[in-house]
Order: sequence, then C-alpha cells, then structure tokens
Amino acid sequence: MSHTKIDTSPIIIIAGPTASGKSGLGIELAKRLNGVIINADSMQVYKEIPILAATPSSEEQAEIPHKLYGIYEASNRGNVMDWLTLCRQEIDKARNINQTPIIIGGTGMYIDALINGLTPIPETPQAIRNKVENMLQENGLEHLYQIIQETDPETAQKLSPNDSTRIRRAIEIWLDTNKPLSYWHNISPKPFYPVQNFFKIYIKPQRNELDKRARIRFDKMMEMGALEEVKRLLSKQLSDSLPAMRALGVQELKNYIENRQTLEEAIELGKLHTRQYAKRQSTWFNNRFKADSIYEECFGSNSEKDNFFVDELVDKLQKRYKILAK
Repeated sequence: MSHTKIDTSPIIIIAGPTASGKSGLGIELAKRLNGVIINADSMQVYKEIPILAATPSSEEQAEIPHKLYGIYEASNRGNVMDWLTLCRQEIDKARNINQTPIIIGGTGMYIDALINGLTPIPETPQAIRNKVENMLQENGLEHLYQIIQETDPETAQKLSPNDSTRIRRAIEIWLDTNKPLSYWHNISPKPFYPVQNFFKIYIKPQRNELDKRARIRFDKMMEMGALEEVKRLLSKQLSDSLPAMRALGVQELKNYIENRQTLEEAIELGKLHTRQYAKRQSTWFNNRFKADSIYEECFGSNSEKDNFFVDELVDKLQKRYKILAK
C-alpha cells in the first residue's frame, strides 16, 4: 500500500487497441498495487451496451473497484469534458486513500486530455444543444457542414462531412460563444497533473494477432447476447447520431434486424469494422502516446509472459514511485 505524498504517487494509464487485453492487465496490476480501475473508453460509459462495449464483467468489477463504467443512459451524449471532470474526481479520491488509480481505455482523445489538459472551450448549454439537434433534424448534416465551411474553414478542413458528433460540436461552440472552434483550439491547454505523475503502458500486439482476437471476440459477443442487446437499444427509438448508437456492432446488427442484411453479413461487417477501428487506434497510439512500458502482444494470451510483464511493471513502479506492492 502506498504511503507516498499525493503529488508524487503514480497515475497508471493502460492504453491500446480494442481486444488487446487492457482490462486483464489492469486487474492484475490492481491486485498488486491496491489499485482502483477507472474507465477511459467512450463506449463503456453507456449502461445499455455492456456486451458490445466489452465492459468488464460483474465478477471482475466485484473483484477490484471499477469506476465510470455504465454511468450514462444511451440517450446521453457523453463527451470528453464531462468524462475528464469525473475521471479527475476519481483519481483524486483514490490518491486521498492511498489507492493507485489505473486508467484503462482505447479512446485516445480521452487519454490525451487527461495527460495534456484540454483547451478551455466553454461547456455549451442544453438549450444550444437542443437547437443544433433541431437544425440537424430539419436541415440535415450537409447543411450544418456548410455552415462550418462558411464560418470556420480551418475546422471544416479537419472534419469529415459525415462526422455528425464533431460537426454538431463545432456548430454548438460557434452559436454559444460567437467564436469558431478553431479559435479555442489555438489556445494552449494546461495539464492538470505533473507529467512525471503518469506511468504509461501501451499494449501493442502484432496486427495479425489483434485481427484474430477481434474476430473471436465478436463471435463471443454474439454468443453472450449482442443481438438481444441491440434489439433492446433499438426499442428506445434513439437518434442514430448518439454515441451509443455508433458503438461497434450496433448499426451492423440493426441492418440485420431491419432486414437489410443477413445475420452472417452483419457479423462479418461487424468484425471488419472492429478490425478497422483497432487499426485506427493503433495508428493514433503509435503517433501520439509516449509509453514508459510496451507489451508487444495481447495480454491474456501467454500466462508466463503476462506474469513476467506484470512483475517487471511492479518493479519499475516501485523504483520510480517508492510504492509498496502486495
């Protein structure tokens, strides 16, 4: 158990692509370091999609304290600012009682915001969000994108015309502050914690191993009831633009439920999109995440190597932060 001062105790981050075994590593480290696991996955915050979001099981969550999992209804439009506020609260709570915060996730934007801080973009009021939602419903996404092209060409260049979440956000900021999103992005962020507080771990498996794991995991999700999960989600009649409705597998299985594809086609497409997403995550972490320790295979596929890696991590953490392992 740690007896260090709060400002020098570690904040462990475990990052990596989907299906790489981040949760398994987090649990093993938490057992050794009196840890509390804090979610940094933008889909695992939604309570209605535990199967498709690969949320840790109730048994895993009972074994080690888990925070920020299943905290939102699918109707909620979760965002990085809200998550960051909650995450910092959980980090500070854990450190105050000498627990080691272990942040786990594959959402690069969340992890980057935690380490480097966020540009001080004001939180938009609900009335503005509702107004933009109405604009979207009445005029379509293309119209909103055209507004950004006219009012904020710098942001428009960086956005895909199909990225409804970011297009909405840019319009909301412009309507709320009378300043374009690019104005706010050009203000340098201030970090919340000293950089030396972070110990960053990157699970970086070979592409073929990750592809195989992603395919197997999608089959397991189907066995666990992913189709029923999507049917329950669709019964809520939510807008397709909500983040929870964009979770991997939701739209693909929706196509089957609405008779636009066979189940086999929907599953294959779900697997393909999962592998493509994992590739994008890997590219992001390779370019933007400077790790203190890298594990070059999926965690959970070789127990001997896994155990050796955990021992190595604990040793590094003890030396750097003078913490005591169990």
